[in-house]
Amino acid sequence: MLNKYARAFFTRVLTPFAALLIRLGVSPDAVTLIGTGGVVAGALVFYPMGEFFWGTVTITLFVFSDLVDGNMARQLGRSSRWGAFLDSTLDRVADAAIFGGLALWYATYEGHNILLCAVAIFCLASGQVVSYTKARGESIGLPVAVNGLVERAERLVISLVACGLSGLHKFGVPGIQVLLPIALWIVAAGSLVTLIQRVVTVRREAAEADAAADAGLPVGGGETG
Repeated sequence: MLNKYARAFFTRVLTPFAALLIRLGVSPDAVTLIGTGGVVAGALVFYPMGEFFWGTVTITLFVFSDLVDGNMARQLGRSSRWGAFLDSTLDRVADAAIFGGLALWYATYEGHNILLCAVAIFCLASGQVVSYTKARGESIGLPVAVNGLVERAERLVISLVACGLSGLHKFGVPGIQVLLPIALWIVAAGSLVTLIQRVVTVRREAAEADAAADAGLPVGGGETG
């Protein structure tokens, strides 16, 4: 739902900014690299210190580069396989930095909580595997036609909103820091469900493709002897 509606909305909003960057001679790849660098810096500098509000503000400012670079490429009419590869690869780097930063916070003395550190690491790992299952399924010719319960957009929104609100604890808002652990458990459970959905879908599509191929063997020549 977020991919369908929120992405379309922000794409329209950011189109003028993308056009400005093009006029300034900035390339889509440069926007991708700068955006990822900003997300990684925001996550790995602020989150391990427990500065969730300012870390989230920094990440949010840079995370929209994921929409801007694609918008620029479409306006230039030069979408490329390299651009798509770079974008998806650096998305994984950014996601890992966000959950890695949270894991570092929970692994330290001040935020010491081994269970939540493990949950954050699970969110990191499961997010990577969820993305891999789709990419691997598509690479062997399967459509992987499933809308997962918690995909990348949902993982980011849930985690970043919870982090930002939890950071208000340092501004005197009581009890609000409980939102972050709740969000991590939601993302972990949702990612697990999404992974199962994709694995089941790929298994079904692979079985159907294999059955279709077997049925077509005589037409394709089969054994030549």
